[in-house]
Amino acid sequence: MVEMELIGVRVEVPSNVPIVLLRERDGSRMLQIFIGGPEATAIAVALEGIQPRRPLTHDLVTILLEELGAALDHVVVTEVRDGVFYADLHLRVGDGTKVVSSRPSDAMALAIRVDAPIYASDEVLEEAGYVEATGDEPDDVVEQFKEFIDSVNPDDFGS
Repeated sequence: MVEMELIGVRVEVPSNVPIVLLRERDGSRMLQIFIGGPEATAIAVALEGIQPRRPLTHDLVTILLEELGAALDHVVVTEVRDGVFYADLHLRVGDGTKVVSSRPSDAMALAIRVDAPIYASDEVLEEAGYVEATGDEPDDVVEQFKEFIDSVNPDDFGS
């Protein structure tokens, strides 16, 4: 298992589908998981520290866990099957633990609320992980654009 950091929620262009981005805490691999709109909102609200006047569904689940004497210990993105990600909630209940299957988006919405760590299995990172582009590439694009601007003249555009 590899500890991950929840970077944020974005909208994938051009499909306008929300995604959640995870990055290895001690590495460079990223995971991009497509999620639903309500879950994206729930994650974004928690990341921004916004406290709604009434509890949202994920807030209610954290309250229920607390009232029942359980706590979310950590979350694991366990597998990718046919392009669908799966996750488990690892709960502390009394002296024991319980593992409950979950959609990754719901698991992350809960984890961010209670500051529980998020992990991904090695297999998930091998199959779906990618290395983010380095910071040097945008400089290369800017340099190429500058070269283009220096080489162009108004006559090149015609009338």
